[in-house]
Amino acid sequence: MAVEIDELAFGYRRDHQVISGLSTVFPSGASVLLGPNGAGKSTLLGLIADTLRPPAGMIRVEGLGSPSDRGNRRRYRRGVAWLPQLSGAFPGLTTREHVAYCGWLKGLSRSDAWDRATAALTAVDLAARADVRATTLSGGQIRRLGVAGALVSGAQWILLDEPTAGLDPAQRSRFAQVMQNLPTEVSVIVSTHQTEDVAATYDHVTVLVDGHVPFSGSVDAFTEPFETLAPADAITASYARFTNEDD
Repeated sequence: MAVEIDELAFGYRRDHQVISGLSTVFPSGASVLLGPNGAGKSTLLGLIADTLRPPAGMIRVEGLGSPSDRGNRRRYRRGVAWLPQLSGAFPGLTTREHVAYCGWLKGLSRSDAWDRATAALTAVDLAARADVRATTLSGGQIRRLGVAGALVSGAQWILLDEPTAGLDPAQRSRFAQVMQNLPTEVSVIVSTHQTEDVAATYDHVTVLVDGHVPFSGSVDAFTEPFETLAPADAITASYARFTNEDD
């Protein structure tokens, strides 16, 4: 079940294209979208999530079809969940209520959303915090809460925009564990400019630079030119090869 992108174009102004002629494939599993700030990562995730509409090109998710098909858009949006970088918790709700509300917004009945919220919280290791106010969670827990909100409605793809930005090493490690333990039927695309957790967390790497994809392939293929280095160092060196950045 892959995300297929063909000749995609998008710009916020007519005279400035953020993405132009982009074609790539995100296979099922765990994919990381690497690129410097301003590369177009958030824009690409917004397009895949159907919160932005491209003037040209095609996006298709195997098993869910294309968001450009109006009759299929509701089904597509239920199967693809997008978590922006600045997503937070709903004020006044407990952690379980927050997740259940996310499910209700996606079309679940109130009782079904409430019942499924517990399993979603368990999947992200937050079941013990089910009855606390969601706004009291730590930054790392808030990111995991967002993943639970996507899982509760049965999303098959979860798009995460810079989910580890601002987290300390321990929080990043906990988040990486959650990614590794997601249900096998759930695939993720995580955008980031941080390379520390790539080797241990993801199966596939896509590099986005100035709205273009200079590399898309397995983690092993990405690091092959630097295979004599330690995995984390090989990721950093490979990233710098395409972006001219050290991190």
